Amino acid sequence: MQTLQNLINGGWTDSRGDVVLDLVNPATEEVIARHPAGSPEDVERAVTAAVAAQPNWAALPVTERVARISAWADAVAAHADQLVELECREMGKPLGIGRTFLDGAVAGLRAVAEEALSYDFDEVVVRPDGGRTRILRHALGATAVITPWNFPVTAVLGAIGPLLAAGNTVVVKPSERAPWSIVRLLELAELPPGVVNLVLGDGRVGARLTEHDEIQLVHFTGSVASGKRVGAAAGERLHRTVLELGGKDPVVVDAGADPVATAGAVAFGAFINTGQICTSMERIYVHRDIAGPFVDALVAAAESFPVGNGLDEGVVLGPLVDERQRDTVVRHVEDAVAKGAKVRTGGFVPERKGFFYPPTVLTDVDDSMLVMTEETFGPVAPVVVVDSFEEGLERASGSRYGLAATVYTADPGHIEAAARIPAGVTWVNQWQGGGPERLYEPAGDSGMGATGARAAFDAATRPASVHIPAAS
Repeated sequence: MQTLQNLINGGWTDSRGDVVLDLVNPATEEVIARHPAGSPEDVERAVTAAVAAQPNWAALPVTERVARISAWADAVAAHADQLVELECREMGKPLGIGRTFLDGAVAGLRAVAEEALSYDFDEVVVRPDGGRTRILRHALGATAVITPWNFPVTAVLGAIGPLLAAGNTVVVKPSERAPWSIVRLLELAELPPGVVNLVLGDGRVGARLTEHDEIQLVHFTGSVASGKRVGAAAGERLHRTVLELGGKDPVVVDAGADPVATAGAVAFGAFINTGQICTSMERIYVHRDIAGPFVDALVAAAESFPVGNGLDEGVVLGPLVDERQRDTVVRHVEDAVAKGAKVRTGGFVPERKGFFYPPTVLTDVDDSMLVMTEETFGPVAPVVVVDSFEEGLERASGSRYGLAATVYTADPGHIEAAARIPAGVTWVNQWQGGGPERLYEPAGDSGMGATGARAAFDAATRPASVHIPAAS
């Protein structure tokens, strides 16, 4: 049984802590590896290594840093099948969807490298009087990347690329529920010692990392409650945070939308990765004129998804990551049913090994139910019938979350109105659309800190100006 190790200053090393945790395959409930719960000494050693390595890394020309990052992207692409299989074994994601998202993450890392070559790390502005202002974007120093279990590799690559390209060093702390793929990911990174370090462990390790005086920025993806603690710890030290937290993403389906085709798209957005995506469709508002055929088609689509072990051919939906996550889904569905919701399909725990839960469609839901107010993070699609597009837009906007939203409409005016939803990203007629130029900041309890495109480099650097008079 393999016990996973930390990566500190270029070497793989055992944790200084004594507690070891089991890593369980959620499809079989078998222990597949063990990993440390972590210790304060692990964090201290990793941060010390990152701080020591940072000046030399930042002193390299950006072209050399980018070349190293690009080589890492090539290595990840060459070992994609292995990484996808590890993700499947540790958190249940089927191979097909895992490969799609991993390929997207590699493309994103390459786009970041390309963006770094055109980013103005050193810009000179000439004033009308002949004076000059030199604007420098300095690296922050040692940073931390704390990632979730639902997209382990994708989350690390998305956060780490701009930080490294800008000249920062990084300590990575992955979720204790899915650390194995990150160990392999960092084995593929041929970077100078200390530039990227890995500390395995539970939430106490993450807390220790965010509270460290030498960590200048924390990029955190996870729950709202944990994100608030990260923000508070960083705020006490006047250090930066980029927080991508929970979502309760709405979908508005207009009267003119094709009910069958749109239901198929919504089923994919609600159920893929077993609903374990921050931007999963978790609140569905459909116009009364097409509600009947839409719900029928949504139920049919839900029942068409093959559920099983993600390693098996043809499986589209795997298990939830563990029993605790499935219990949350069960609690939300039971609460809805107790308050009057109708289960149109799914809604039960199957009698089989593994933490499975079937795609579930609920109707007759209202805003008193947990499934409409709290992040479910499971394969549940609650449907609300509305009498107008405006009502749908208003209901979609009435949440403390604001990560993303999706609108299906053929009406040009309604397409423009979709921008009124207070969300970091709004997709129109295509869930997960857009490219590397996308720039956003979550609204409400979904987080803070702009990410994407050049904003990622703005967050990863500190601007300073040097003013030079004309006579100099």
